[in-house]
Amino acid sequence: METAQYQLIEKEAIANMHFPENDVLNSKEEKALRTADLNTAMSLGNLEHSKIRIYFEDDVSPKVVDTTVWGVTDKRVILKQSIMIPIHRIVRIKF
Repeated sequence: METAQYQLIEKEAIANMHFPENDVLNSKEEKALRTADLNTAMSLGNLEHSKIRIYFEDDVSPKVVDTTVWGVTDKRVILKQSIMIPIHRIVRIKF
């Protein structure tokens, strides 16, 4: 994954984005790693208030945000101020 193509944004901008229904990852292995990374990110966010970097795609272009993960549901990642990113649009999590 080439991270140079990702635009750094503020988390507040996510609330106005639109997300397609298709998953950005194809393999079961990649999806399993994403799930594990999200659970780790949530633990770091809740225990240590650590920020992580989330690489994701909306319907326009690849984006990246530095943020704290407060929760993870079956379908979404919850950030501060109830801002959410659909899990199926997350490409990578970097600690």
